[in-house]
Amino acid sequence: MRKKPEISLRARALQYLARREYSRAELRGRLLPHVQADEDFEQGFDSSGHVNLDALLDDLAARGWLSDERAAAQLVHARRSRFGTQRITHELRQKGIAEELISAALPGLKEGELEAAREVWKKKFGIAPQDAKEKAKQVRFLQSRGFSMDVIFKALRLDD
Repeated sequence: MRKKPEISLRARALQYLARREYSRAELRGRLLPHVQADEDFEQGFDSSGHVNLDALLDDLAARGWLSDERAAAQLVHARRSRFGTQRITHELRQKGIAEELISAALPGLKEGELEAAREVWKKKFGIAPQDAKEKAKQVRFLQSRGFSMDVIFKALRLDD
């Protein structure tokens, strides 16, 4: 039984980027376990491999194949109909997206947040809470999806 040949770091990075957009920090974390120090040393980089990995990421970004802006836009687009601003902001930070990119995405997120909260609520519950226990359950559910309290109360029409 033959062993599969080890693919290069560049090929592995391109395979990841072919599937979806990654932030620089996220792709770096994915590739770090695959850095081969001896292979990188032959190419004139230090034996830790980190210089080579950063050089590869710089090259991918320079070619336009790696973009934190596109990664942020993709995540926002995929999550905006099911999650609130707080949850999406948290996910963007986890993926290593810069604060200025997150700040740029926030106005667009906030304008559609109430409609998203109403849709999520309608899909899960559909009927107004009949008592305090049911109201608390619905509020907790929407909070877990990352919606703020003022949006939740408006969505449940509890601010009247």
